[in-house]
Amino acid sequence: MPEKGFVPPDETFSSSDVFDDSASSAADKGWSNTPPVPEERELSDLSKKGYQFLKESRIAEAISCFERMFEINQNNNYALVGMGDAKRKQGAFLDAVAFYQRCLEFHPGNNYALFGLADCYKALNQYHKAIEIWEQYLVHDTKNITVLTRVADAYRKIRDFRHSKIMYLQVLEMEERNPYAIIGLGHLHYDFKEYRDALFYWEKMLEFNKNNVDIRVLTSIGNCHRKLKTFGEGIAYFERALERDPCNFYALFGIADCYRGMNQQHRSMEYWERILEQDPRNKVILTRAGDTYRNMGDFDKAVEYYQQALNIEFDTYAVLGLAVVARIQGKYDDAIESLKKLIQQDPRNYRLYTELADCYVKKGEKHRAIDILEEYQQQWLRNTYITEYLEMLKASN
Repeated sequence: MPEKGFVPPDETFSSSDVFDDSASSAADKGWSNTPPVPEERELSDLSKKGYQFLKESRIAEAISCFERMFEINQNNNYALVGMGDAKRKQGAFLDAVAFYQRCLEFHPGNNYALFGLADCYKALNQYHKAIEIWEQYLVHDTKNITVLTRVADAYRKIRDFRHSKIMYLQVLEMEERNPYAIIGLGHLHYDFKEYRDALFYWEKMLEFNKNNVDIRVLTSIGNCHRKLKTFGEGIAYFERALERDPCNFYALFGIADCYRGMNQQHRSMEYWERILEQDPRNKVILTRAGDTYRNMGDFDKAVEYYQQALNIEFDTYAVLGLAVVARIQGKYDDAIESLKKLIQQDPRNYRLYTELADCYVKKGEKHRAIDILEEYQQQWLRNTYITEYLEMLKASN
């Protein structure tokens, strides 16, 4: 069966996963000199303790320090940024935003508040706002690789290919082997289905880290080969990943799908089963296993797996699989009934129309098959497969 709209999500590891929290390290960057008065000395001591607690992930204790600072000065920039950092680390992004914004209200241009605020917007999937703030930051620091990479990541998330690539390449001009820019470029090209270009960048990562490459680089290279249908080469990389982690979902899925693409159904089934040992209620994998058994001609097993998937939750492709089995077994009316119901729920899915047309052709009702395919063309965008099938049926009349 063709791709079903399910591809394992990329194991994206971007710059924001690895760079230190800039705001949280503010206490180490010389924000203040030795305070001249007791009140300022107390604020300084509390600030240092608060940021140290943040580094140690002792969030409650950090918050306690910052709250005591507010009692002395409710608009203190260290306390506002520190509290924003603490809330951000807790995942309370809206609360963090409020503290960063308050800091910027009283201390405009505070880089640590800008940085934290942008990271919050990114976490909230408000990428346009994050980009706007990071670009404010870059006005004062045009060579900050951390920020440039984060902006490039954000442009990638909003599918702005051009700006994302410009920013990643700008980073590489400054630091030729920057892993986060190379990783980002790989994901960027993969997202836009430019698999050969994606492969170029992933292989660079492999070249730079031959002895200690991240397993996600191996699975990403494997996925490029899977998409390019160079399945044998993909299998080699997925196997290398499995040597590192025998239970890695992405490697197991990738190798199973490669063997499926090579029509080696028995080998494919081996890896679907390995995934199901870990995750027996994964309805997508149950459906893939059903497809594999169907392609192997074991219809009883196929039906068993499709039903297992449907016992978990309704799945279009499990029902479709059952309809295909019914068609193969000559139960055309049962298949037609199922396919018509599926079309009502998913009227744009061309595969449903071709399967339904097949059923009518097998029943000797070619005119109804033609009507079904023409109905699809009248309602939706032209589909090459539908057009070719329709032309073939009309030519054979």
